Amino acid sequence: MIYRMCIMMSTIIIGDQTTKALVQQKFYLGETVPVIHNLFHFTYVRNPGAAFGMFGYSADWIRVPLFFGVPVIACIWLLYLIWTTRNTKKLQCLAYSLIFAGAVGNLIDRFSMNYVVDFLDFFWGTHHFPAFNIADSSITIAAFLLIYETLIAPNLKKNDSAARTV
Repeated sequence: MIYRMCIMMSTIIIGDQTTKALVQQKFYLGETVPVIHNLFHFTYVRNPGAAFGMFGYSADWIRVPLFFGVPVIACIWLLYLIWTTRNTKKLQCLAYSLIFAGAVGNLIDRFSMNYVVDFLDFFWGTHHFPAFNIADSSITIAAFLLIYETLIAPNLKKNDSAARTV
């Protein structure tokens, strides 16, 4: 299990960094290229903040611990969680691995450039979702897996047990 998680995490990190490098090489900052007209574009954005750019232009005494210290500590904690769930809670182990890979992908950007490269740009009419990247996608998928594991799966098991006793 741990071997597969390492391969998956490496693939996500390499894919994330490769796509970000391609965007930086092929696009100028702010350039938008339609992929699916009026729905999905590639748009080169630099995000100095957290999700949706929050705290991006805060003072360094806020930014440094928030964007460098906390994620490093979180990555160490995630490695512990991956290790402790590897044999017993496979879905949680997968989710923690996805979060770790996404966090590392974005940390590489922060440490090397002091911002994160985003480029996946979805919108519907005037409703625009902030641009994101593969690392962000990995973290989002993990969040849905953890929500499923915590809120939905236990109810499915209860319903299955109740059906068997009838």
